[in-house]
Amino acid sequence: MRFFIPFSFMSYTKSLKNTLKTALTSFFTLGALHAINAATIQESKWEQGQTLLTFFEKNAIPLKTYYDLAPEDKELADEIISGSTYYTLYDDNTLLQALIPINENAQLHIFKQGDKYGMRAIPIVYFSKEHTVSLSVDNSLYNDIIRLTGDSFLAGDFIQAYRGSVDFRREIRKGDQLAIIYERKYRLGKNFGAPNIKASTLRVNNRNQYVVRHDDGHLYDLNGNNLSKYLLTVPLHYKRISSHFSMGRKHPILGYKRPHLGTDYAAPRHTPIRASGNGKVIFAGTKGGYGKTVIIQHENGYKTLYAHMQKIDVRNGAVVKQGRKIGTVGSTGLSTGPHLHFGLYRNGNAVNPIKHLKIAHSKLKGKEKDNFIANAKIYRDALNIALQKESKDAPFKLKKGGYVVYLSTDENPN
Repeated sequence: MRFFIPFSFMSYTKSLKNTLKTALTSFFTLGALHAINAATIQESKWEQGQTLLTFFEKNAIPLKTYYDLAPEDKELADEIISGSTYYTLYDDNTLLQALIPINENAQLHIFKQGDKYGMRAIPIVYFSKEHTVSLSVDNSLYNDIIRLTGDSFLAGDFIQAYRGSVDFRREIRKGDQLAIIYERKYRLGKNFGAPNIKASTLRVNNRNQYVVRHDDGHLYDLNGNNLSKYLLTVPLHYKRISSHFSMGRKHPILGYKRPHLGTDYAAPRHTPIRASGNGKVIFAGTKGGYGKTVIIQHENGYKTLYAHMQKIDVRNGAVVKQGRKIGTVGSTGLSTGPHLHFGLYRNGNAVNPIKHLKIAHSKLKGKEKDNFIANAKIYRDALNIALQKESKDAPFKLKKGGYVVYLSTDENPN
């Protein structure tokens, strides 16, 4: 009988090795628990060009295990992100367990059962923590954020939020202030994934510019005007959506939940597929279960993926404009019929394309606007307190040089 031990992040007080062991051994059968102490845990980075098939070969897992996987599982294997941290548990040279992230919420769990191996997608256990940081520019805005927080993703996202409205080279001066309220995920005691900036302000020329993220993922000013300068569009004319984005759909036969990290648009074979936005082609070729695939890198940390194509009409490295034809609909790879699997990623993490594609309005209206403005005022007041460095309610006030950091302590296990 298989069982699951809920993983508690009291592990902040444990060693990393014990933390990893707790996480990995939570998937063991009762009969295998005696082997825990003899097993060794490894932390590795998923190498560029590495595939699940080469991982199986490296660990002497019968290749039949891979070829017997359901098509949906093979498709998920193509979602593994190069450079992501994964964990393995070995008994001597025999792989017992592996946890390989495919995005910020799901991971592939590979496990040994007797003489065979199995694999399924499971949730990633993490904690979220909200932080508020405030600083005065000393050297450069980007480097100052990194020096204060150690988080280059946070610095990059902050810059992107104000790109187009602020000339960072000419307008930013020493002593200008900023404040950020953001949420950070932690996995096994370390930063995990990308931060989510909820609200921020940048004081330039004695004027505060506020940015607040709405539920739709877009950035707005305090009056509900959309600040997003870069909007993506649906890449084709389609008949219907045959499969929606989901972090956990229950498989009708296998009985367990499996993510679907994209939107499937059913369309006739040879239907033109067009670039969803301006960008650079970073992949054009065959990609495992996705068949003929194109991947385009866009601004603001966005990336789009077009899979199961019949024909590819662009080359790797090409710069494309929004609306340019990049190929046609097909059924290559592991596909049951002609359709486009369209994936959208922000900072490497899969997001729901439907919620991020071009919206019809540039500002919020009605009750939605009223609710947003009320919420934005709360963020504005919190940011102003951080800028003034007068928050008496913050439980921690850490001084770092000329900086003051306010850290909240709300932790919500997921």
